[in-house]
Amino acid sequence: MINNKIKAWIQASRVHFFVVTFIPLFIGWFLAIKEEGQIHTGRFLLVLAGSLTVHLIANLANDYFEHVAGTDAGEAIGGSRVIQEGKISPHTILKVIIALYIIAFTISLIIVFYFRLYLLSLLILFAAFSSYFYVAPPLRYGYHGLGELFVGINMGPIMVTGTYWVIAGHPDWIPFFVSLPVGLMVAVILYYQSLPDMTTDYRARKFTLAVRLGQKGAYRALLLFFFLIYLSILLLILSGLLSCWSFSFLLSLPLIIKLTGIIKRTENWVLLDQYGKYVRMIYFISGLAIIAGITGRCF
Repeated sequence: MINNKIKAWIQASRVHFFVVTFIPLFIGWFLAIKEEGQIHTGRFLLVLAGSLTVHLIANLANDYFEHVAGTDAGEAIGGSRVIQEGKISPHTILKVIIALYIIAFTISLIIVFYFRLYLLSLLILFAAFSSYFYVAPPLRYGYHGLGELFVGINMGPIMVTGTYWVIAGHPDWIPFFVSLPVGLMVAVILYYQSLPDMTTDYRARKFTLAVRLGQKGAYRALLLFFFLIYLSILLLILSGLLSCWSFSFLLSLPLIIKLTGIIKRTENWVLLDQYGKYVRMIYFISGLAIIAGITGRCF
């Protein structure tokens, strides 16, 4: 019984997506170490704990409010499915969300007031509200094709610059520029996850970016995402903000070619759900390439 409950909560947390939290935080941390010589492991662990808590809140809130709206009912495959499979009740998930918000709020208070980073509270509040209102009423901006934009901002510029700010004690433009391909990569993960659910999302009046574009447009937009990610990393290398070690991002190119080929050959896009691992692998390889470009030196 206990093992089943643990497995259910692991399923609800969707831990395989936590890589999108680890990568930007480490990028911000390593940038602060490189630019300012500041390590502050304790500060980083606080940021890590707070960010993972907010990420978990976003995942659980998505499950809860999509269930309430009926978006994940029937043939839909979105979310963790723990509510639909009867593993965890909606009421229990709501109580856990509230408890996690208290934990996240406490961590943010420590960071803002103990380290006297008062302006950082603006980024924290933006991240907190946007993570909640992704599918929660009254905003539900994820239902209006804005999910990729806000998630990209949150898990790109806000996470990278926010982490740098906490470690270095001040903001800077360098982490912002380095964060841009990170935000695009997180956005493309969310975007790809919406492709298999395009039909059911449309029926539920959830007009994601993919739904608004249609299949042909959605495929072209995916290609554009990958192009912009590669272009932004290349520009960072050419500008000197990343070293030549970041050229290792090209190791992800075979995965992009394979994934786009699969999509082009697949008529029933519901089947694309099983290939989401490739998008996460592309993100992981490119994220490590950025970190390598921060920490490694070329001749």
